[in-house]
Amino acid sequence: MSSGEDDLIARYFKPLATDPGALGLTDDAAVLAASHSDLVVTTDAVVEGVHFFKHDPPETIAKKALRVNLSDLAAKGAVPAGFVLTLALRGADENWLAPFARGLGDDATAFRCPLLGGDTVSTSGPLMISITAFGRVPPDGMVRRSRAEPGDRVVVSGTIGDAALGLAVLAGRLAVGDLAIREALIGRYRVPEPRVGLAEAVRTYARSAMDVSDGLAGDLAKLCTASGVSAVIDATSVPLSPAAQGLIAQGKASFEAAVSGGDDYEILCTVPEDRFEAFAQVAHSVGVAVTSIGAVVAGKTAPRWLDGEGREIVLGQLAYSHF
Repeated sequence: MSSGEDDLIARYFKPLATDPGALGLTDDAAVLAASHSDLVVTTDAVVEGVHFFKHDPPETIAKKALRVNLSDLAAKGAVPAGFVLTLALRGADENWLAPFARGLGDDATAFRCPLLGGDTVSTSGPLMISITAFGRVPPDGMVRRSRAEPGDRVVVSGTIGDAALGLAVLAGRLAVGDLAIREALIGRYRVPEPRVGLAEAVRTYARSAMDVSDGLAGDLAKLCTASGVSAVIDATSVPLSPAAQGLIAQGKASFEAAVSGGDDYEILCTVPEDRFEAFAQVAHSVGVAVTSIGAVVAGKTAPRWLDGEGREIVLGQLAYSHF
């Protein structure tokens, strides 16, 4: 006799388990086929009230849960291979599960990262989705955050700060009258864009890399600490969307909030000077904008942020912190 959990898995998640190694979700484990590549493993959880709101669309919650992990893989130069899923649910609500599974399945297909297995549990607390994702790189090909060297350019993909502004809108801390701008900012918060297409370029040209999840300023500090170096950043070079620029110019948002707010899921990397142009060309060819915002320097002090006049900007907050 099947249990409610078995029925839930068979109905909503078995169709997502397209990899033969998932065994149709009929076993206690899955098999990830061996290859001549290294396996890169990353895990992230998203929790109701912390990473998403209770009434957010289930599709966007599913997509965010998978995409934050795909962002980590991309920053390591890895190609997605599959993922396992743990769901902590308050109940088996079909009106929530059906669109959640649909959104998750759409992204699993789009990013070629099939479901391999997982677990479902009940909880009386907040909804939680935890994903462990697997990726592949050539032997010893994973790009670490600990190999930046003085002289490298500090480079970031996309734009910074939109997700933090979208969160502020949803939380009622920021009023945005233009509906298109409002929805664009909320979209950046709810559904990040993992730079999977940039993975090979990061692996080929970058010396160190990580994704920007907790805020550009804080994550840069982490990368520098891991590498035993420092950096000097030109704040005017940090890529901001027209929406973010406008809100900062109006005094409704701050530069500090943009670089410390988190949830960008862009790639932060350091690229040797003689490789930057090639890196930028490849990034352009896959439709991802990359911007050089400063340089790695010798030393172990915190990265310095300079304004357009060369004066140091003191950031009161560097990153989002869970604790």
